[in-house]
Amino acid sequence: MPIENRLPRVEIEFCTGCKWHLRAGWMAQELLLTFNNTVGEVALIPGKSAVFIVRVNGDVVYDRKEHGRFPEMKELKQLIRNVIAPEMGLGHSDSAVKSASNPGKADIEPTTVVPAAVAGNDVKDNEEGVVPPAPECKTCQ
Repeated sequence: MPIENRLPRVEIEFCTGCKWHLRAGWMAQELLLTFNNTVGEVALIPGKSAVFIVRVNGDVVYDRKEHGRFPEMKELKQLIRNVIAPEMGLGHSDSAVKSASNPGKADIEPTTVVPAAVAGNDVKDNEEGVVPPAPECKTCQ
């Protein structure tokens, strides 16, 4: 029997105490829409201790604690694409991401823009949906 070529598995581990359910679900949905038949599954993994880690086939591609912020969706798509399908075009998401890891671009502090309903507890007085880096939640401290 031939060995089946498995499509990549993307995991989003998120802190349930911090109430990052909607953010993780929104990111999973965006990844499924973008990568369509290029990924085999996108898994949501409940965690704790303010964790927000994205892995492809078990390898970490983004860790919120390491970067001090959530990934921009465009940035996350590029990181995952570079692992699973480097030749794949991402359309408007292929333009350079303005971040500290991208020298030569604007020197601005990156933020993640998500719909306010998705941002959940992170957005209180900000109707534009701009989410600043999240502090540790009281449950996880």
